[in-house]
Amino acid sequence: MKIFITGVAGFLGSHLADRMLELGYDVVGVDNLVGGFTENVNPKVKFHIEDCNNLDKMVELMKGCDIVFHGACTAHDGFSLFSPYYITQNTFQISMSVLSAAAQNNVKKFIYCSSMARYGKQEKLPYKEDMECLPVTPYGVGKYASEQIVKQICTLNNINYNIIVPHNIIGPRQNYTDPFRNVVAIMINRMLQNKQPIIYGDGEQKRTFSFIGDCISCIEKIIIHDNLNGEIFNIGPDEEFVTINQLANEIANQLNFKLNPIYVKDRPNEIKFATCSSDKARKLLNYKTQTTLSDGIKQMISDIKSKGPKEFRYNYDIEINNENTPNTWKEKMF
Repeated sequence: MKIFITGVAGFLGSHLADRMLELGYDVVGVDNLVGGFTENVNPKVKFHIEDCNNLDKMVELMKGCDIVFHGACTAHDGFSLFSPYYITQNTFQISMSVLSAAAQNNVKKFIYCSSMARYGKQEKLPYKEDMECLPVTPYGVGKYASEQIVKQICTLNNINYNIIVPHNIIGPRQNYTDPFRNVVAIMINRMLQNKQPIIYGDGEQKRTFSFIGDCISCIEKIIIHDNLNGEIFNIGPDEEFVTINQLANEIANQLNFKLNPIYVKDRPNEIKFATCSSDKARKLLNYKTQTTLSDGIKQMISDIKSKGPKEFRYNYDIEINNENTPNTWKEKMF
C-alpha cells in the first residue's frame, strides 16, 4: 500500500509518515516548507518540495497511491482574521487541489485533517462531532467548507473518506518559532530565553491538549480499517481541561522558571472555553490516552532544549493592520 501525505515536513505529517513506514507502507510526501522543516522528514519518504496549490504536480506525484492523508495547511486560527486571503488560500484552496488530484488518480481512501475551529462558539461542552458547526474565524470557515466538498467529491467518485478533528496537538517537532500559534511551544521557547510568557486576556481560557502519539494512534486505525467511511472523529485526549494560566504554571514548574506572565488584551473572536469529546474515538477506534499533559510538556521541553531556543520568525504578512490587530503581532513582541 502506498500513502500520499501532504505537509509531510510538518509536525503531524512527519510523525504520521514515520508510523506508516513502520507499518510497511510506501510513503510519498509533499511540503512547501513554509511551516515544515526538511529535518523532520524520514529519509525513507519519497519527498518532494512542492506546493499543494499546484494541481498538475499533485496529479503527477499522487499516481499509484492508494491513500491520501491531507494535513498541509497554514493552521492559524486567530491570525486568519488579519490575514484571511493567505490563510484561507492555504486552507481551502489547497484542499481543492489535493482532492481533485485524488479523484483523478482514483485513490481508494481520503483522510482530511480538519480542526476544532470548525465548531466555533457552542452553547454546550464538550464539542461533539454531530454538533452544528459555527466557526468564528476565516480559518474555521475554510476548514469546515473543505469538509463539505470532501464529502461531495469523495461520494461522487466512490472514494472512502473520513475527517479527523485534532485539537491543540503538542509534542516533539512542533514549530516553536511561530509567534502566531502553538501556545505550549511559544511559552517553552520564551522561558528558555528567560522571557516571561505572554498571555491574552485573563488567562482563564480553557483548553485540552493532545499529545502527538495519541493522535497518530487514532489516524493509524482509520487508515488500516476499511469499515470506517464517511465518519468524523475528534482525535486526542479530552481528560485534562486546563486554563492557560495553569498551563503556564506547569511549564514554569518543569523548567524551574520564576513565573510572572505578561498579560495583554484579549484576541478578537477567541473562544473562552473549548474542548472536544473523544467518546466516538473510544467507541469506534478503541482509543485510550497514553500520554498525560505533564508528560507531553516534558517531552516538548526535552526536544526544544536539544535544538536550542530560537528567535521567533514572522513569516506571514499581516493583511489587515488596524486597531483590532493584536499588538503582539504588530509590534513583534514575541
